[in-house]
Amino acid sequence: MREEIAMSTHPGRTGTEPGPIEVTARRLDAIAEQVLWLSTSIIHHANRVRPNPSGLKVGGHQASCASMVSIMTSLWFDQLQSGDRVSVKPHASPVLHSLNYLLGDLEERHLTTLREYGGLQSYPSRAKDPDTVDYSTGSVGIGATAPIWGAIARRYVQTSTGHAGSGRQYSLVGDAELDEGAVWEAIVDPAVAELGEVVWIVDMNRQSLDRVVPTIAAGRLEAMFRAAGWQVITVTFGALLESLFARPGGAALRARIVEMPNAEYQRLLRCTPEQVRDRLPGDGPGADEISRLIADLDDATLSAAIRNLGGHDMAALIEAYRQIDDSRPTVIIAYTIKGYGLPTEGHPQNHSSLLSVVEYEGFAADLGRDPAHPWGRFDGGSELAELCADTAGRLRRDPVPDRPSLTVPGDSGRTPKGTSSTQAGLGRVLLDLTRSAPEIAKRVVTVSPDVSSTTNLAGWVNKVGVWSASERRNWFDDDPETLMHWRERPTGQHMELGIAETNLVGLMGELGATWSRWGEPLFPIGVMYDPFVERALEPWSYGIYAGGQSILVGTPSGVSLAAEGGAHQSIKTPSIGLEQPGCISYEPAFGIDVEWTLLASIGRLGRPDGSSAYLRLSTRPVDQSLAAVPEDPAARERRRRQVVAGGYPLVRRDYPAVTIVAMGAIVPEALAAADRLEQAGVAADVLCVTGPGLLFEACQARRGQASAETWILDQLLPAERATPMVTVLDGHPHTLAFLATVNRVPSIALGVSNFGQVGSLDDVYRHHGIDTDSIVRAALDVTA
Repeated sequence: MREEIAMSTHPGRTGTEPGPIEVTARRLDAIAEQVLWLSTSIIHHANRVRPNPSGLKVGGHQASCASMVSIMTSLWFDQLQSGDRVSVKPHASPVLHSLNYLLGDLEERHLTTLREYGGLQSYPSRAKDPDTVDYSTGSVGIGATAPIWGAIARRYVQTSTGHAGSGRQYSLVGDAELDEGAVWEAIVDPAVAELGEVVWIVDMNRQSLDRVVPTIAAGRLEAMFRAAGWQVITVTFGALLESLFARPGGAALRARIVEMPNAEYQRLLRCTPEQVRDRLPGDGPGADEISRLIADLDDATLSAAIRNLGGHDMAALIEAYRQIDDSRPTVIIAYTIKGYGLPTEGHPQNHSSLLSVVEYEGFAADLGRDPAHPWGRFDGGSELAELCADTAGRLRRDPVPDRPSLTVPGDSGRTPKGTSSTQAGLGRVLLDLTRSAPEIAKRVVTVSPDVSSTTNLAGWVNKVGVWSASERRNWFDDDPETLMHWRERPTGQHMELGIAETNLVGLMGELGATWSRWGEPLFPIGVMYDPFVERALEPWSYGIYAGGQSILVGTPSGVSLAAEGGAHQSIKTPSIGLEQPGCISYEPAFGIDVEWTLLASIGRLGRPDGSSAYLRLSTRPVDQSLAAVPEDPAARERRRRQVVAGGYPLVRRDYPAVTIVAMGAIVPEALAAADRLEQAGVAADVLCVTGPGLLFEACQARRGQASAETWILDQLLPAERATPMVTVLDGHPHTLAFLATVNRVPSIALGVSNFGQVGSLDDVYRHHGIDTDSIVRAALDVTA
């Protein structure tokens, strides 16, 4: 009989080695039934049992869980090895917790805490869930692509330190997630076609939140994956339907099911057997053959047959896993039914619907479960309990090694001279690091979307090379006119993807998580044009939430990129840096500020209490002597600490009448304005802000609303020097406006609040009111 067929015997993937407990379809189906019961009960308890004083819907996705149960059960109990990692589609998180519970990785007390404060998260979270979660998912599409970048991160660690092992990277993807453009940006990136360890399993239930999607066509999806170099395996039907297709009239039945619209098929799932007999044949040329074929089936067999899709058939799934070709990425498209096995099965609006108490009790009766005591495991000593124990043992991982002790220098001791931009400072700091701290530099990995040369990384790339899993010949090595040498090798430290910022930050997030996966911290620095930070913000933010610590460098930035016009001038990014959780933002004005803030940001990476950083740089050449870096070592260190903490005084006057607070590229205008005001008899202090978010946190802490240190406010804005204030930056003015509240002084906030204009730097600054004249006028107005 089919249910006794051996699927695999583990360990290994071939199914030929002897193992303690044989995995059969019967056993897998029994485990899947318990997983379905547990996942449904976890959601039911959160919504129908646990007290809910607010009356607001708690939510959960019982139907989305049900469509994944067979896929996940077969994957965990037959296929996975300890080195594998799995990204679980967001709405199937209760299935993951149910599996972990059966495998002894989750205590019973957590099963009643779904979506409760401090309990199981709404969607899988590496940082917040108490059980094993390989990838945080939740924002549709981001979790799907994370294992791609995880595969590259693992390969990078393995080639650089040899301590990451091997294993497949699985993504369990809902078919609606394939609507996300970011998914296809990742699939078609040329680097991905080489990642044979990447396996996607698509839950093809053909439903979205609101409806049965009428136009999902597996054939089109298959062709798109194949065009990108992926192996495509489609699991359409189960054994029962395949046996019917082999009978007289079977070819007509197959054609009828394949060709019928998604919605028509879904409607059959809601029909009685009598209605199925009437509707299934249709009115096409094979209708009579289909009628004769199904006339011989009893009602139970007919109902089972119409539901017998490949994504719920253990033998079909295991056969698909055995076909995986590890020389290229693989996608398994598994046809499923949303809500499979539940009373809401196949309903077009079942996405977030919940079983009523009556439906739940009926469901329990059908399965022979006690709704009052839903949290059972398999009886000790039973074959299913032993299979759970065997599987848990196979999947058990060694503890993550302690990260090495690393000390990042804070200061090179050099002071930039002449005229230079903060963007140019980036490349100089990285090259200096290879000489002053080679053990730190070797853990730096830079990433860019085809803008390495235009963001001043050329010298760094020439020095460290481009990372590739295998060495590739550089055919321009002997070309004397080629200044940027693209040497690809396993020891390289720069990665370049196609022009897709979402891919870039996805890779940064996984490179920034290697310390927590394998105990090997990396220092990823991603560089992109600052106007495109907004495009990359969601996946980068989600990467930070998931524990990936990285440095994002946005350059060139602001309307200071005058000749490029509004299409390439960023306005809102200073606000993004201030508001992004888990991130410290800097906008340095001088080369020395770039060095100090970048080194401090690297020092915060790859550690349990670490954080990400965002540096906003400019191509504007600035006289470096304006930084007035102290020569005394103690005074220099004091300045460095101020720069890293958020700001420092540049000009202090006796008896100031006004304070000009500037950030980044506008600091020269602020200094020029102060000089002109001095000539007019108005003494002006000038403060250079490097980290507005840090200053805001200090303000909050002073009011008891945060836990940040506040000393920087005492040094930057002491009460005895409180004067009316003008703030100015190349970005939205509200970024610095809050500083007037420190000493509650009158203020005028200058900045950019309209789309940019093309022109010379003077013309553009004048247009937006951030030029020297505008600062002088504002200072006179606020002191009038």
